[in-house]
Amino acid sequence: MRQVWITKAGAPEVLQVKEAPDPTPAAGELRIRVEAAGINFADIMARMGTYPDLPGIPIVVGYEVAGRVDAVGDGVDQSWVGKDVLSLTRFGGYSDVVCVPVGQAFERPEGMDALTGAAIPVVYLTAWQLVVAMGGLCKSETVLIHSAGGGVGIAAVQIAKHIGATVIGTASAGKHDYLKSIGVDHCIDYRNEDFEERVREITKGAGVELICDAVGGESFKKGFRVLAPTGRLGMFGMSTTVTGKRRSLGAMFKMVRQMPWLTFNPVALMNQNKGVFGVNMGRMWDQTERIGGWTHEILDLYRQGVVAPRVDNSFSFDQAAEAHHYIQDRKNVGKVLLTP
Repeated sequence: MRQVWITKAGAPEVLQVKEAPDPTPAAGELRIRVEAAGINFADIMARMGTYPDLPGIPIVVGYEVAGRVDAVGDGVDQSWVGKDVLSLTRFGGYSDVVCVPVGQAFERPEGMDALTGAAIPVVYLTAWQLVVAMGGLCKSETVLIHSAGGGVGIAAVQIAKHIGATVIGTASAGKHDYLKSIGVDHCIDYRNEDFEERVREITKGAGVELICDAVGGESFKKGFRVLAPTGRLGMFGMSTTVTGKRRSLGAMFKMVRQMPWLTFNPVALMNQNKGVFGVNMGRMWDQTERIGGWTHEILDLYRQGVVAPRVDNSFSFDQAAEAHHYIQDRKNVGKVLLTP
């Protein structure tokens, strides 16, 4: 098999393709011939050496794939062989062959190709946890979605619009037309506008009931201030720590200084009737039944046409460095994939 390895912490050029023997599925596992693998921001942070859950470098990262099952281990129904699936992977997804526990794989709906399948697991499960499972968004509410043009952002927009909520999205100006086309009610150009001021203008001072924020630092503070009573701030990343393509201790220290360490104290939460929660799909691996239930709901929405992943671009394994550059240069609107 071929795999894309992070050989050392650094710029995208540290990614290298290497060959290894095909794995054999253990008991309870499926083996998938991968046709597409998703790239997520966690992979970028891992390559830079700033992802806290990374076991170590060198490593093959990747959290989601789509392909066809060609073998199963003991205790797994043989009917899986030949099925087209999408799957979560706990690292190792940048490979053209992977073995995964059967509970992490899901048969793709009829007509779903591999590119679409690989664009679903991480971003839609993250969005589902943010908007539905923990965010509890309702039809009468307003949600602020940061980085609305990214994979999680687009997924959150689609789910929120299906619920019937009003959506405010932050993104660079070049992405606004697309975001409006998928239902974003108000777009904020985060490069030239202060989102806190704009949210107050848009909501006439009322604030928003839910925020999906992967920016971190000062953004968390501003977001908390514009929450309406009963509002919830959902935190699922800290992209502010990534200011270049190599690890920056200065950016990390700045983020730490800007974090709202005193803002989210119990007294403030009670007195202001606000809530704060965090989402990290990388820490949900033991929640097989829960994740399985969410995935089936998401796939049902795909069949209804509600969930519609946008694949912005795909790159071959040999172009993995180019793919990481593409994401960090903020060129993508939607999901970026690797194709073996």
